[in-house]
Amino acid sequence: MRIQLSDHFNYGRLLRFTLPSIAMNIFTSLYGIVDGFFVSNYVGKMPFAAVNFIMPLLMILGCTGFMFGTGGSALIGLLLGEGKREQANRTFSLVVASTFVLSASLSVIGIAFLEPLVRLMGASEAMMADCLLYGRIILCANPFYALQFLFQCLFITAEKPKLGLLVTVAAGVANMAGDWLFVAVFDWGLAGAALATSMSQMIGGLAPIVYFLRRNTSLLRLTRFKFNGRALVRTCTNGCSELMSNIAFSLLGMLYNMQLMRYAGENGVAAYGVLMYVSMIFQAIFIGYSVGVAPVISFHYGAANRDELTNLLSRSVRLLLGFSVAMFLAGELAGQPLSRLFVGYDAELLDMTAKAFAIFSFCFLFSGLAIFGSSFFTALGDGLTSALISFLRTLVFQVLAVLLMPLMFGLTGVWLSIVVAEIMAVVVTVTFVVLRRGRYGYKLPFVER
Repeated sequence: MRIQLSDHFNYGRLLRFTLPSIAMNIFTSLYGIVDGFFVSNYVGKMPFAAVNFIMPLLMILGCTGFMFGTGGSALIGLLLGEGKREQANRTFSLVVASTFVLSASLSVIGIAFLEPLVRLMGASEAMMADCLLYGRIILCANPFYALQFLFQCLFITAEKPKLGLLVTVAAGVANMAGDWLFVAVFDWGLAGAALATSMSQMIGGLAPIVYFLRRNTSLLRLTRFKFNGRALVRTCTNGCSELMSNIAFSLLGMLYNMQLMRYAGENGVAAYGVLMYVSMIFQAIFIGYSVGVAPVISFHYGAANRDELTNLLSRSVRLLLGFSVAMFLAGELAGQPLSRLFVGYDAELLDMTAKAFAIFSFCFLFSGLAIFGSSFFTALGDGLTSALISFLRTLVFQVLAVLLMPLMFGLTGVWLSIVVAEIMAVVVTVTFVVLRRGRYGYKLPFVER
């Protein structure tokens, strides 16, 4: 049975509607992990450290899709809720074109200045050549990476989450097959891993364009449009929190790498890489759910259906609390075998990674609510509140934690810092949800009826 944005959502309907988005994010994370597995086990520890060292910079240069995807989804969802389908299609087309142009421009700038940027980040000479090789190949496909994430959000708004999942699976399978063929069979090393990733991003970015250019059964279609500065500003404003969150996450990755180089050298960077790869799967559930439910929230807010808005908030909080406990337990149980999968060939690195994971897993108890809180306000068109949550969670709490905690606890403090930051982020998120309830007309979960 087809689920529509206008429906009333119980737990089952919420899970069925958001499951494709969750699966998309998990699958995207999964093939990133496959990348790491092949680089670490077939190319070596130093190239693996180099990939994880330069990845934050590549994510910054590719993050336009996050801003336009979440911000555009919120605006288009509001227009659909107001019954303005033709305007929604024009806005959709404008957002797609703007994403490609901006990300292509950033790719050119990134390739031109990659070497001085990597040196500024503090890369060791041993990692420099690998960083440049991997980075230049990935940046060539950067516009398609941005489009891939953009369409992951907009497939949901178009009421085609399953089709979005199929495109993601196709891109992921291409990446995994490419890793095996280029790295394990042809022995092309780090260049092979980068080519496999680039190929998958092109599939993920181009396939949706082909679909939306043709007549289709979704709510959206690519059509002719005129430049609309106001719509673009609203999109960027709504999505600035996700843009800020991703930029901040990348800057934090650079800061973590600098701290780890100081306290543990290249081994610390490699261990952090394993944590990030595995963490992506766990966080993908939170992100996937938040992205999946956001168009529903936007639609019902646009339709002035405050009872359903309360229902969505209440059920989402309960689901996320359940996810959080489950993922914490999974992290504690799976930390050792997952660490062995990546770095089992090095006993010292394996021990460091497993100990780090046992501490790091506690962050899963808290991060889901903060991620959803930011997405919730983006869906309501309140980009400022969403941006404040993201800004405090990343650029304030985590930066302070990763700078101060190692002074007291050494290397353990590096792993503990993200847990402390996530606890503080939940406090801020709950505060904003309480303070903004009068403005948006929802009631508080567990408190108001």
